[in-house]
Formats: sequence, structure tokens, C-alpha cells
Amino acid sequence: MIGRNATKGTVLGGTCINVGCVPSKRLLTVSTFFRELGERRFRGVDYRVGGIDYEKVFQEKKRLVEKLRNEKYGTVLESLENVTYINSFGSFIDENTIKAGKAEIAAKNTLVATGARAMIPEIEGLQKVDYLTNEDALSLRKLPDSILIVGGRAIGLEFAQMFSDFGVKVTLLQRSSRIIPNWEPEISEYLKGYLEKGGVKIVTNAELVGIDKNRGKKTLKARIGEETFYYEADEVLFATGRVANTEKLNATAAGVRLDGKKFVVVDKELRTSSKAIYAAGDVTGQPMLETLAAKEGNVATSNIFQHTKKRINLNEIPNAIFTYPEAAMVGRTEEQVVKDGIRCACSPLDFALVPKAKIVGDDRGVVKIVIDHKTKKILGVHMLAPHAADMIHEGVLAVKFGLSIDDIIDTVHVFPTLSESFKLAAQSFYEDVSRLSCCTA
Repeated sequence: MIGRNATKGTVLGGTCINVGCVPSKRLLTVSTFFRELGERRFRGVDYRVGGIDYEKVFQEKKRLVEKLRNEKYGTVLESLENVTYINSFGSFIDENTIKAGKAEIAAKNTLVATGARAMIPEIEGLQKVDYLTNEDALSLRKLPDSILIVGGRAIGLEFAQMFSDFGVKVTLLQRSSRIIPNWEPEISEYLKGYLEKGGVKIVTNAELVGIDKNRGKKTLKARIGEETFYYEADEVLFATGRVANTEKLNATAAGVRLDGKKFVVVDKELRTSSKAIYAAGDVTGQPMLETLAAKEGNVATSNIFQHTKKRINLNEIPNAIFTYPEAAMVGRTEEQVVKDGIRCACSPLDFALVPKAKIVGDDRGVVKIVIDHKTKKILGVHMLAPHAADMIHEGVLAVKFGLSIDDIIDTVHVFPTLSESFKLAAQSFYEDVSRLSCCTA
């Protein structure tokens, strides 16, 4: 195992544990809790609370990362009897030989899993201005008074939520006409409204053309239509995509083909253009999800050693955005289904119709199920709701095993729960659920 990582801040464990899922979701949890105290959701509760000691929040996050890195990676690695770990970059000499530091290692097969890192757009003035990537933002020891975030997809939205909840003035610039443009329009519009209500300024159709620094402030120059606008803040965070960690691989020497963006090209069994070399995870391109990377690594390893010819079905891989409310999805969107020539039926359910949402005092959100109109088979599930990332898995099973809305309706759900929203969304294809009593079968 040749394990050095090109992403700043990463050691053993890679992006997720060090500068990705674990630290970011910890900070999001703290910021959400802090915001909820200020919202005074329930009458009769004394909500008096002081400010945020961000240094203590940072140190607690750091201790959590170190603990999980040791438990989930260090200890696990030590328990693997037949694994030798080399903390160096790997570079192919040929298809069956890798140079790692001073060592040359012969291998019948190789699995490339070098990941990806933050991509920074080439804009005028960038060389003169210091900026943040998502990795850098997790290492801040002090909160800025204001921040500009470039990018309106998962990473940008999560940081916008977090900083705003901590009291930072946030402006988010998105190039396309809506945030998360590859998600259902209802999810995008509802989430945009919730973020704006929470204090985030969202600017869409913004083409970034320059960056400057003046008197300690950073200024972004953006073109919207025919007009030019200037946005100023203490910090600028770029959440504009990811670039593959393939520069050091010397892929050509091994016969490994890269695409136009330098990601490793693989077939459906995760084999590269070299029969001896497989690749998995973010280094192969979108979608970049930690759980998908792990699944791909498992599939590739099985194909290498057991010749199983397993494949990944991306249609059944769930995705989530940890704003609050959270967004989660699996399967196809309405637009994709229509393009496939399938007569689609879609029934968005307002989360205010879910009894548990009223009980917990937060009924923001929408659940949308995309089905084949003829067979009632579930083709996609899209949620924006509190804890949507936890609730999406029933939708994952529905898509994976070809279940219909009738199968969901026929399944008894616990009342009262937020996950009951999936059954209510299925029932809404047949009747007005606002006129149903609780627990209607």
C-alpha cells in the first residue's frame, strides 16, 4: 500500500477522515445546534446562550479526527498481516513496476486510488490573492466576519450553511441559473429559499472574471448577463470542483489512459486501459462519494483476485448534501426519465404534511418520487428534509430492487416518524394525503 496523498492536510486515511466528511459534518453539527438555540423553536424553554468559542470548537473537531483516524485507519492497518505501508508517492515505471521513494516494487496487478483535490479556476489576479479551498476552510482557527463562496454544489452549500450559522456574513456565487443544477428543480429552489432565509446571499448566473485584494479585503469581479458586479469579503472560498491526483503516476509508462481532465479512464469492471491495472474512487471522476469509492475498491479487488466481473450500478448510489434541512437523492430525475422516453409521473409531497415534522417543529422540505407511469415502478427518490440523508435508504432499496409505490404503501411504517414521509409521498399518487387521518394504511 503506497499511501501518500497529494491533497493538503491529508495523512493516513485520505480526504474523508482528515479534510472531508468527518471534520466538515462535525462543524456543521455544531453550527446547526448553535443556530437552533437562537431560533427558539419551542415555547417554555430558556434559550439563553453565550457566543461561540471557535478555538474550542476547532480543537474538539481536531481531537475527533485524530481519534477516528487512529481507530479506523491506523489500528486497522496494523491488523492487516500481509500489508506493507509505504508513505510515499507512487509512480509507474512500467505496467508491472512502481517506484515509491527509493524502492521499486514489482506487481502483477495494481489498484490506483489516488483520489482528487480541490480545483481552482484560472481567473485574473489569482496569483496575487490568498484564498481558501474546502481543506483550508476546515483548518481555520478563527471565524472571518465575512466570506465569499464560489460554487453552488454540495461543498459550497455545506460551507455556506456552516459559516452562516456561526454568524459569518456569507455570499455564494453560482455560475449556473440555480444551485445544485443536476438535482430536481424543486430541491434546488426550496433549499435556496431556506439558505437565503437563514442569511446566505445567493447569486446565480455569475461568471467569475477576476479577483483582487485591497486593504485586507478580497474582491471578486463577476459578470451577470451584460453587467459587471463586485463582491467584497474577508475571505474567498473556492468550491469549484475537483481535479484528479494523477500528475505523479506517470500513467503513460504503464499504458493507463487519462481523459481530457486527467482522470483515469476505466471500464464497467474498473479496469484501466492496462489489463494489469484497475482504478477506483475519485481518481476516476464523477460521482465523487466516499462510500462509492469504498464500494469501487471492493469491486475492483474482487475482480482482480476472484475474476468475478462485478460492476457498479451508479443508478442505485445515494447522494446527500448536509445542509439543514438535508438534501438526499437516489436514481434518476424527472428530466432524465423523460429523456429516456419513459412516460413519467411525479408527485412532490410538501413536508408540512408529515405529522412528525409538526411534532418536532420543523416542517421545511419536500419529498419527490419519480415513477414509471405505466408500471408504478420507482425510478428516483429526491428528498429535502431534516435528516434526509438518514431517510434516503428506503428509497435506495426501492430503486435497487425495482419496487413500486404500491410496495411502499403496502409496507407498515412506524408512526410518528420523519421516514413516514416516503409512504405518504407514495400515497399521494392516489389521493390527497392532507385529508388522511394519521396511520392510514
